[in-house]
Amino acid sequence: MICPECGLVVGDRVVDVGSEWRTFSNDKDAKDASRVGAAENSLLDGGDLSTMIAAAPGADDSGYRNRRTISSSDRTLIAAFKEIGQIADRLNLPKMISDRGSTLFKQVHEGKSLRGRSNDAIVSASMYIACRQEGVPRTFKEICAVSKISKKEIGRVFKLILKNLETNVELITTGDFMSRFCSNLCLPIKVQKAATCIARKAVDIDLVPGRSPISVAAAAIYMASQASADKKSQKEIGEIAGVAEVTIRQSYKLMYPKAHMLFPEDFKFDTPIDQLPSQ
Repeated sequence: MICPECGLVVGDRVVDVGSEWRTFSNDKDAKDASRVGAAENSLLDGGDLSTMIAAAPGADDSGYRNRRTISSSDRTLIAAFKEIGQIADRLNLPKMISDRGSTLFKQVHEGKSLRGRSNDAIVSASMYIACRQEGVPRTFKEICAVSKISKKEIGRVFKLILKNLETNVELITTGDFMSRFCSNLCLPIKVQKAATCIARKAVDIDLVPGRSPISVAAAAIYMASQASADKKSQKEIGEIAGVAEVTIRQSYKLMYPKAHMLFPEDFKFDTPIDQLPSQ
């Protein structure tokens, strides 16, 4: 490994633990070019460094069969880690989130505290918790959309994992979703700042008691966008936020009477407050 700027040799014996994708076979149609196993995985027994020994044709290989078979526990973990990786890819999440999800799944699997629950449900709940713990929370509906499990079942397993692992997650706030929702709605930064201010003030003065942070964030985005030139409907916001239009409407109705107290002082109105939709 050499520095491209000054030529300093940083390391002369660097070991790559990834798969080797070269082939020395004469068969040009060989589909699998790897000559070694998968990359090292510390979450599997033995670090996934087991060796498979092939017996000579016609020889008695009964002594090697047990060594070549993967344990059922590792088989379950490998399948779960693969599914976790796919969920992370679908949600555009970095590797550290999938690693945290894999660790959580292994802890649950080894604890055997959730017997009877499907592994897919545990995978989905583990990823939900991983996102919360890493500070990039996703909604149950977002996890549900990229997995095979219902929102209700993910919620059930989520509570069971927290109870059995005695772990915790940070409380979700409106700010956790604001930038992502506004970005997906192609709203300018001034609208995002206004929506963030509206949601924070609405929570601070207790205008929306009992309402979920997601529905409050959606209602704040609706109010800020309606006051700007970049207006978005409740339907458009609901599709991005994953909440029903009626849910946004209920939170908005609670915030509307105090709208004059919620906007930031430097906000430039395209539509005055008294002309905003009442619901």
